[in-house]
Amino acid sequence: MSEIPEINPNLDWLFEPSKAIDHQTEAAARDRQDQLTKPHGSLGRLEEMAIRLAGMQGTLFPAVDPVRILQFVSDHGVAVEGVSLFPREVTLQMLYNIARGGAAISVMAEAIGATMEIFDLGIATDPGPVAKVRSARLGPGTGNIAREPAMTEEQLAQALTIGREAVERAIADGARLVLCGEMGIGNTTPATALACALLDLDPAQLTGPGTGLSPAGVAHKAQVIARALALHARPGSSPLELLRRLGGFDIAASVGAFVRAAQLGLPILVDGFIITSAALAATRINRSARDWMLFAHGSAEPGHRLMLEALDADPYLDLRMRLGEATGSAALVPLLRMACIIHQRMATFGEAGVSEASGG
Repeated sequence: MSEIPEINPNLDWLFEPSKAIDHQTEAAARDRQDQLTKPHGSLGRLEEMAIRLAGMQGTLFPAVDPVRILQFVSDHGVAVEGVSLFPREVTLQMLYNIARGGAAISVMAEAIGATMEIFDLGIATDPGPVAKVRSARLGPGTGNIAREPAMTEEQLAQALTIGREAVERAIADGARLVLCGEMGIGNTTPATALACALLDLDPAQLTGPGTGLSPAGVAHKAQVIARALALHARPGSSPLELLRRLGGFDIAASVGAFVRAAQLGLPILVDGFIITSAALAATRINRSARDWMLFAHGSAEPGHRLMLEALDADPYLDLRMRLGEATGSAALVPLLRMACIIHQRMATFGEAGVSEASGG
């Protein structure tokens, strides 16, 4: 067995326990739902949303606002293997598009009243200062995982810390809900490779079209991932080491955000395929982080279902989306808002003078 590097001591914070869910308040919220003027359970998962948020926030009347979106943008060395329909230059072009308000997530963020913090974690071409973008460059993209590790230990530690500090800023600004997004040409490939390694699955089970690959393109992508796994998925490797070797700057930063949000008691939405791979890694590193994850939607990427099953997750939406950028999570925010408003404002049977069900 190959020697496995020791965990960087700068990452000890990753293993601190998450904040406990307030189950007493959660139970009180469930009792309130049962007293509202409706048949028991008739609002379905809207009831579940309000109850879960009540337990997370420790208040009978939860709220989701303010909402913060963390948008992690980076390039991936494996893109040179032809795993995407789009050239690598699109990552830089999309960074500008997101910052200028032209991307889907930019429009959605404005529509739901969310603030967005955009990060350049390592685009192949350094754009220099860009308005509304935080430069946190860790290099000109990750290494090509089909030939070398994605990151050095120091780059991994820095990416995780960037995610941690982004959550801490969000909380300092009063955020009650955070969404993680990503953008980077080729990033479904490291996400798939990481999930395969963590779940011990064959690439054929998880590999999908990403940006729209043909069946032949998907087969080639699976072969590239198989090469990466043969090189990096060593027996006994820790989830952190697999993240370092197979992940991306965007995925690692999201892992840091997931873990820190859980430790500080901030609900965090899990987006689609790529962000779910980060959520999976986060729970393998710190199991208690799972309690603070709300799963927004089921991606049209075929392998997403297997990751969700491993996380015992039942996403709220199925809109056949596969864009990423936190767009699936943003689509859920209005429903979360509505769930909280119904929970707060709807009359109880006693308040409305309406007779309750008598049984049967």
